[in-house]
Amino acid sequence: MPTPPASVDGTDAAAVASVVAAGLRDVPDFPQPGVVFKDITPLLADPRAFATVIEAIRLRHDGAVDLVAGVEARGFVVGAALAHALGVGFVPVRKAGKLPGETASISYDLEYGSAEIEVHADAFVGGERVLLVDDVLATGGTADATRQLVERCGGTVHAFSVLMDLSFLNGRDAIGDVTLHSLRTV
Repeated sequence: MPTPPASVDGTDAAAVASVVAAGLRDVPDFPQPGVVFKDITPLLADPRAFATVIEAIRLRHDGAVDLVAGVEARGFVVGAALAHALGVGFVPVRKAGKLPGETASISYDLEYGSAEIEVHADAFVGGERVLLVDDVLATGGTADATRQLVERCGGTVHAFSVLMDLSFLNGRDAIGDVTLHSLRTV
């Protein structure tokens, strides 16, 4: 993967979108035939590219959130790094059955099946401004379920941030009036 130019500091949207594009690879027929998976591992392997995307998201939300909630699994990687950069806490949004203790959960439909996610029941004490983070927005099922779960548990969703919005799948429609910030839209 090409290293981003030294001048990219997270403020030039076109340059950041280029970094995201260069750091993704398409994996056809994963996790099932007909689905083209957007793999971010090349971007994660390049420390300058990864730093560029974290800084771009940080600049947009600095001082505006109390917590970052990252959706399993790639949202964990981006979300935890972002929470650290913002100086706020991180809440993992996990697949059902993966968290110890009391949890709150929600079931939802995906573009290729159904799923259930959960958070610790005490992850939000009430009113925290929460930035939801994932790698890709596709049909919006996971994003909307995460929003509902955070709100049900007492958090206030500030925005949803992704590296890439697959706009042709209309995921933005599924998340309603939540602000969406995408580093790249296709």
